[in-house]
Amino acid sequence: MKMFRTALQMLILMTLLTGVAYPLLVTGGAQIMFHKQANGSMLYRDGRAVASALLAQNLTDPRYFWPRPSAGNFDALSSGGSNYGPSSPDLMQQWKTRIRYWQQTTERTKPVPVDLIQASASGLDPQISLAAAYYQLDRVAQSRGLKDTQVKKILDQYVDHSGWFTGVPMVNVMILNLALDLQDESHAAR
Repeated sequence: MKMFRTALQMLILMTLLTGVAYPLLVTGGAQIMFHKQANGSMLYRDGRAVASALLAQNLTDPRYFWPRPSAGNFDALSSGGSNYGPSSPDLMQQWKTRIRYWQQTTERTKPVPVDLIQASASGLDPQISLAAAYYQLDRVAQSRGLKDTQVKKILDQYVDHSGWFTGVPMVNVMILNLALDLQDESHAAR
């Protein structure tokens, strides 16, 4: 009977420690030290959350910069790669289709930056290379009725030169698109 009581006491103690105290400590610490990140790095427009700076959305409106393709169709529940290998005929066909699509939507025949053809590992990355952003610049500017130089000026403000993981300057399309929308609103208000 003494062993049963000891086991029950340990169960209660460990449940309180690992199931209540530890999660409260970690959550409280995250809220204090990393408030924005702990709450999903949300991006707001008119006081309403419209996106997360951590997750790309399936953007097809020509007014916006588009993220990398997603093998999981931008669904966070099925994020990840396609598991196709470089010798897969299906993967090669996807890449050829994406190249044709990009060349048609931008009316260009020059090479398409690789990150606009190949999906990211998670399928949810909102970052694209600076080359991929510049590749889309004309389309975005024309769709918004702006000059390329106006859009480039805004784009250049949101380039992350730290290179994060790859050493390549990156642009978060979710943050950039929100900045472009806010710029449009400020011009419309004048």
